[in-house]
Amino acid sequence: MPCSRSSVLDVSPPAGEGDVSDQEYRRFQELVKAQTGITLGEHKRSLVAARLWKRLRALGLSSFRSYYDYLTGATGQAEREHFVNAMTTNKTDFYREKHHFDFLKTEIIPALKARAIRTGDRRIRIWSAGCSSGEEPYTIALTLRDSLESLLTWDIRILASDIDTHVLAQAAQGIYPADRVGDIPTATLERHFRRGTGDRAGLVQVAREVRNLVTFRQINLLEEPWPIQTVFDCIFCRNVIIYFDKPTIRRLIGRFATYVKADQYLFLGHSESLYGVTDQFAFLRNTIYRKRGDRTPCRGPRTEAIA
Repeated sequence: MPCSRSSVLDVSPPAGEGDVSDQEYRRFQELVKAQTGITLGEHKRSLVAARLWKRLRALGLSSFRSYYDYLTGATGQAEREHFVNAMTTNKTDFYREKHHFDFLKTEIIPALKARAIRTGDRRIRIWSAGCSSGEEPYTIALTLRDSLESLLTWDIRILASDIDTHVLAQAAQGIYPADRVGDIPTATLERHFRRGTGDRAGLVQVAREVRNLVTFRQINLLEEPWPIQTVFDCIFCRNVIIYFDKPTIRRLIGRFATYVKADQYLFLGHSESLYGVTDQFAFLRNTIYRKRGDRTPCRGPRTEAIA
């Protein structure tokens, strides 16, 4: 969020689960920060305790200290993935912050069509960084499919990344409860989704033609280098940087700048801003930024390998 679009820890702790001491909480704060970049405030203490107790029970451990020792010990590498997953909660919706997809449809896609006519370049590369349960990259795919006359004449790849391995596995299936798509227009549902029957009644699945446009991959935004060897027409990184401190945000945005083509776009979440963070992206309109068109070669890798 992170490195996931991960709202952090939004459930109440079960009664009687005990408290984490000041020293223990500081240690977990430091570990979460080191692993994910997320800064956990004091107000998250009881929620952290509730989530970690579930892992203690799963491992048969009896204290936060024993869990911390296990996590940081020689045999704790596999548990760190569960720890990271436990520290993030993924919540998003189809067409969330709809003005971003309207901008994609009315501004970016027409410009890509014009570029194709002018240069013959019919490649489209978009990154959903912190894709959570998949609604964002699938909405990007739906928007492209509705706006381009024939996908067969385009080379489209949407990279969808998250730090949470569990949510990525679910997202790749593209299966959702029907109430999660209740606000999508009927015509869009009929074209892009398949309704479940029998024991899958009450579920819908994103159509294969849409799912084929998206590649899901685990990426921790703090790790270097990223396993990405392309540059993008736009990056969606929404409701992610809100959990990072300012130095981490500056480093992340600087790295994004090397993966976005000149004059192309970065989308942030509704409560996020680059004010005072960078001069590499210019504010365009509400939570939409454009990389400054310096026309200098991108410092990112030059070969394609995201699928």
